[in-house]
Order: sequence, then structure tokens, then C-alpha cells
Amino acid sequence: MSKKIVNTPEAAPPGGPYSHAVVAGDFVYLAGATPHRTDRSLVKGSFADEAHATFKNLATVAEAAGSSLRDAVRVGVYLRDLDDFAEMNTLFAEYFGEEPPVRTTLQADLPGFAIEVDAVLYKPAE
Repeated sequence: MSKKIVNTPEAAPPGGPYSHAVVAGDFVYLAGATPHRTDRSLVKGSFADEAHATFKNLATVAEAAGSSLRDAVRVGVYLRDLDDFAEMNTLFAEYFGEEPPVRTTLQADLPGFAIEVDAVLYKPAE
């Protein structure tokens, strides 16, 4: 099985010593995306503003890996405040479509932002 590292300048750079994504076999593993811009500045505003920025970053990395969020089989959502759960569900549906992946949602002590999302995508070898 081959392993390919994926990084893209179109998404916020990783905040530590890790890659945006790793393609391994038929799967793409996406690191946690946050509401940061490519210059590492944080998107400020409502929960929806932060969530859209986060999902867009995740989608950008998925595309750089040759896939899309529609190929997600597992998603992890980390929320600073579980009161944002219902709004996150609405936004999640916009990005993951009518055949959503399995998902775990947890409350997390996030440093200065409201949401982080990671995913595993299924992308059969061509």
C-alpha cells in the first residue's frame, strides 16, 4: 500500500508538525480543519461564519487530495459549545449531502475558535 502526503497552500497551513491529509490505499485521512485563513488569521464572527470557514477548509484539502466531502465515510466534529449542535447539523447537511457519513460530535476545549472537523474519505484507486 502506498502512502501520499497532501498539503495545499489553498487551506490554512497546519498548526503543527502534521500534514493536511494522507492518502493511503483507498482512503484519504484529513487532519482537523479549523476556521483559519491561509495566513493563519482566525475567521471571527458568528458560529456559522466559523463553521463555514472550517468546512470550506476541509473541502479544499479533500479536493487537493483528489476527492470531495461527498466521499466522506467518517467525520469527527469538535465543538467548543454544545449549544451550537443544532446549527452545526444544518450546516453539516449542506456540505455532506443526502448520503451523510457516520459522525461523532464531541465537546472540546478549543483554543479561541468554536469548531474543528476531521474526516476519513473513501476514494477507490483509479
